[in-house]
Amino acid sequence: MLYVHDIWVNWFEGEENGYNVCQFHEWRKDDSIELLDQIPVVHVEEDLYDYIENNMQDIPKPLLEQVYQRAYLKKHHKRIPLDYAFVVTDGAHALVVDTLGYDIPVRKSRLIPRQERLVLDLVKQKEPLTYSFKRPKRTKEHHLLSLEPVYMVGLTRKERQLKHLLMLMIDQLNQSQRIDELRYWLTEWKPEWYENIQDITFDQGYDLLLSEVKVGWSAKHEELCEKMAKGQPFFERLWEMEQRKKNVLKGS
Repeated sequence: MLYVHDIWVNWFEGEENGYNVCQFHEWRKDDSIELLDQIPVVHVEEDLYDYIENNMQDIPKPLLEQVYQRAYLKKHHKRIPLDYAFVVTDGAHALVVDTLGYDIPVRKSRLIPRQERLVLDLVKQKEPLTYSFKRPKRTKEHHLLSLEPVYMVGLTRKERQLKHLLMLMIDQLNQSQRIDELRYWLTEWKPEWYENIQDITFDQGYDLLLSEVKVGWSAKHEELCEKMAKGQPFFERLWEMEQRKKNVLKGS
């Protein structure tokens, strides 16, 4: 069993999409950073790595048994064992996983660049271990609140958070089924469509708005997100919180 020591982790809990497990350069001052004294490294094939990174499904039992209580958290000068925590790598990428005692990857973290290079060097000349696991019968289903990576990859952490907030509000718009409100926001997005917007049905308008705003991120997106959040305390609070947060770079 291979190990790495003194590993900094920034846990993202319950994330089924790897794009929401932030890279080191997007870590923030108010994130909860922990120090792992020791953690095993498991070199797996690419499809299992992708399965763990982009799902919340059962991890193969033999893998879990192999890493049981081999990782330790360093806290107040004490070594606290973690039941099922490990670094998983396919030889090109690496991810830290902690199941919190369950069979699924409940918490995930990226590594700081120096430590990721160390992991990749450790497995460079080694063959990946093969584990059988239940591959999904169909392609993973994405939806409004869990967008396909193509719509999120390349955005900054702030942009991804604001885009998720915008999707939450568009979902609420869909739940309300208010055609007047939908037409208002469509006009805010594209004033030049005003005349055509007055004749469309709710479903047509909703599909049009969604197809427009889910692509990319721009100042126009941010402006629409701010306007839609205004006057709605919960969404407004999320908007304001995201505006205050800043990324912080530490030594890598």
